[in-house]
Amino acid sequence: MTIKDQIQQEFNNPEEIKFADRAMAAMVALGIGDAAGDLGRDDAVRQKYGILTTLLPEGKSTDDTEFTVLSARSILDCPGEYTADFVAETWRKLVLSDGGAKARGGMPLYGALSNLSRGVNPPLSGQDNVFNVDDGAAMRSVPFGIIGYGDPAKAASMAAIDASVSHDKDGIWAAQAIAASITIALKGGTVDEVIEAGRKYMPEDSWLGRKMNQTFQMLETTDDPDDAYAELHNLLWTPKHSSAPEAIPQIYGLYKLAEGNFKKGFILSANFGRDADTICALVLALCAAGQGLSVIPENWIEQVRKPAGVCLGFAAEEDMVELGKKLTKMAIQQAG
Repeated sequence: MTIKDQIQQEFNNPEEIKFADRAMAAMVALGIGDAAGDLGRDDAVRQKYGILTTLLPEGKSTDDTEFTVLSARSILDCPGEYTADFVAETWRKLVLSDGGAKARGGMPLYGALSNLSRGVNPPLSGQDNVFNVDDGAAMRSVPFGIIGYGDPAKAASMAAIDASVSHDKDGIWAAQAIAASITIALKGGTVDEVIEAGRKYMPEDSWLGRKMNQTFQMLETTDDPDDAYAELHNLLWTPKHSSAPEAIPQIYGLYKLAEGNFKKGFILSANFGRDADTICALVLALCAAGQGLSVIPENWIEQVRKPAGVCLGFAAEEDMVELGKKLTKMAIQQAG
């Protein structure tokens, strides 16, 4: 039975069917982008293939997909009110009890796990933490966009709770922005409406807010898309490590340049370099949330639906399609 057939059988009306299709697409698209972007920035891959136009067979998940699984599990396993303390206990149960995060994780993720192992709870586990303004909370925020079911305030609030375990300030605002944008995309918002939903959670006087404003001022005044593509690097580059104020405006800028189109978004973001696993993951999640499963090759879905477990061992037992379906059912049930 195809995924489409399963959706038709398990959901009750056209609105729910469309929402399920898009939610499941967003989850698998994140996995596709994670795998493709990670390959696309590799020098050996570039020398062999040049520009990536397809998901290569060797593509597999990194921490982006696997921490998204962790966030999805925290939502699905929560028996009542969603709190930061519950998220912290989920991290302890699923990650620390399994020996912690393995390879490929970001600095604040290891820092948060270290804090949690010593009994430091959120928000201090995120505040007193190394490089807590990177995009490691934003990368795992797609499930909150799904559970929001068209309510960006709900999506952003839950994303902030989750993000507080490992991040602070710009790192949290970035997570809120992505969650809000995903939930508007899932409900059929235009590209501009999706972007605007995210910008509402970026304080104007923040590093993230200033860089987002600079990005869209540049896009509005640059006639040639190729020039804009190059300037997304030059305008936002931060020394040594990519931060949320660099990567998140790049994500929205590429999504805008792709006009919400999955295929175009793949080519632009998989070949962007720098933090391309997160960038491609979230560009494609936004595109797929607006377009649904029909734009994603079936063999790509099958390749990424089971995470590799390279960072979080438990994630290899999960299924991105099934998690998307379960989140959709919970969102519909909570909406009543």
